[in-house]
Amino acid sequence: MAEGPAGPRVLVPGQRCEVWVGSITDGSRELVFASGELLLEAPNWTPGNAALVLNGSGALWTLDLGTGSLDRLPITGLPDLNNDHVLGPTGTRIYVSANDGHIYEAGLAGGPATRITAEDGFFHFLHGVSPDGKQLAYVGIEAGNFSAPGRIMTMPVDGGPPASVDTGRGHSDGPEYSPDGRWLYFNTEAFTSRPGHAQIARVRPGGGTPERLTDSGTVDWFPHLSPDGALASYLEFPPGTVGHPADLPVKIVTVSVQDWSTPLHSWSLFGGQGTLNVNSWSPDSTRFACVAYPVG
Repeated sequence: MAEGPAGPRVLVPGQRCEVWVGSITDGSRELVFASGELLLEAPNWTPGNAALVLNGSGALWTLDLGTGSLDRLPITGLPDLNNDHVLGPTGTRIYVSANDGHIYEAGLAGGPATRITAEDGFFHFLHGVSPDGKQLAYVGIEAGNFSAPGRIMTMPVDGGPPASVDTGRGHSDGPEYSPDGRWLYFNTEAFTSRPGHAQIARVRPGGGTPERLTDSGTVDWFPHLSPDGALASYLEFPPGTVGHPADLPVKIVTVSVQDWSTPLHSWSLFGGQGTLNVNSWSPDSTRFACVAYPVG
């Protein structure tokens, strides 16, 4: 979830935006784009491993991994976007959250966008599309009150009444469907009475008792499963971090979904908000993309 309906983020003086691709097979990292002018966030991977889709300056951009070229997507009828956007299962449609609090759908090739969410008293922050392309999972913030806990909610992609998924007390965020559609993975403050101690969990899309997956002293956000369902990545903030702010020393951690307590790899970087808000696994499950924001 983006932190409130603010305008597009910008780089501070002396800061750079760096887009990286990490390999899960050997733990290596490759810098694929850098800029001292444009702040990009939250990479999605397109089919065929060819390009990344990121947001920046309120719009969507494609980064060609073969040529390194960055091009603005010609989508019309959208307010400024935040960093919550997900490709549909066919890779031809994209679902995005905008700073007006609504979710929109558009073609990845461009053209007019369509608003999906209704004026229901909530701000809507998209995180997941079901594997069959029929449902969206998002965080609902009632009345735009960002001091109140976020709720995990689902709704049909063509609009219609939303459903609330009970995840217990405290803020929950980042709901994302597993590749088989049987689970929603998310982070939550439900397992502690202390603020600033989010952990990873999962729950059935229809509700039920959440299952805790991480039990750490760090603050763990945004779980993303690889397309083959075997691996997961998440963002680790320092202990006591409240929310998922920008400009902190963080780690990207990868694990087997069978053992969340034993990291396979971890990558340290300066970032946080915008680094790994959405699923950025490559379609072949061998790589993931992320964004760092080093200063100086």
